[in-house]
Amino acid sequence: MRELIRKLVETYGPSGAEEQIRAVIRAEVEPLADELRVDPLGSLIVHKQGGDEGKRIVLAAHMDEIGVMVTYVDEKGFARFTRIGGVNPLTCVGARVAFADGTVGVIGIEEKRDDTSKAPKFEQLYIDTGATSRDECPVHVGDAATFVRPFVAQGTRLIAKALDDRIGCAVLIETLRRLERTPHDVYFVFSVQEEVGLRGARTSAYGIEPDLAIAVDVTRTGDTPECAPMAVALGKGPAVKVQDRGMIAHPAVRDLLVQRAKEANIPYQLEVLERGTTDAAAMQLVRAGVPSGCLSIPCRYIHSPSEMVDEGDVRNSVQLLLEVLRTA
Repeated sequence: MRELIRKLVETYGPSGAEEQIRAVIRAEVEPLADELRVDPLGSLIVHKQGGDEGKRIVLAAHMDEIGVMVTYVDEKGFARFTRIGGVNPLTCVGARVAFADGTVGVIGIEEKRDDTSKAPKFEQLYIDTGATSRDECPVHVGDAATFVRPFVAQGTRLIAKALDDRIGCAVLIETLRRLERTPHDVYFVFSVQEEVGLRGARTSAYGIEPDLAIAVDVTRTGDTPECAPMAVALGKGPAVKVQDRGMIAHPAVRDLLVQRAKEANIPYQLEVLERGTTDAAAMQLVRAGVPSGCLSIPCRYIHSPSEMVDEGDVRNSVQLLLEVLRTA
């Protein structure tokens, strides 16, 4: 899966501008699909037909990533910007960002600040593309950029930008590759605009009207120095969500994931996340309500340019989804 993950994480695709990453994913899944379509908001929906005795199941992973957007270009060619999604100014200084056309800029910080001991504010940061004037600047107001980092595999650890949630997309693609047959009608949804409001999953689930929905996303860990206590760690298996800030997982979905993991001897963890939520929170509220849950991949340094997951957790996530889909 490593080459697939590399391809996904290194592709441009901030919220609201997912065309490039959607094209990459489409090329991977189109030969495997019984039906494929792009919904009006831009989510890619892949249908795998099952038998008559199964359920209509949605598996959703968002293909957008966090980024920045130009708000103003000054007379010297420096671009001011705002965030797209949950970007922390602490992770911005000195970072490189790339725009849709490949233009690269460096994020700088104003040297004259009242208190340099405090974290900078976004209004104190700027993007330097090397331009010397506004007219020469290759980026304009409204242009979006994402962070630039190469994919690195170091032992079992995978390090990259946009693992949130391209790693979930990779899990869905690999699950689709290995799913020979299923009693269920399965819809693999690669959703848009999750980072700015869970938007794509909401509209996709409304159109599909599933019996059950599972989001596949990343979650925080409690295994780094002096971090907030949390019963999730890298390398100990995918995490079955119990609750996060946006939802309480439906007990039937949570128990299904736990039961299948136990039956197949797949390591798993239970997750209670105090900050953040996933596409499952949106999907559970469409139409008359959808029993929804989430399979989470433990991830360090979420919403930074260098996120980290464990390859074993990724592979076990695929195996667990296959176990869920192979039986009625």
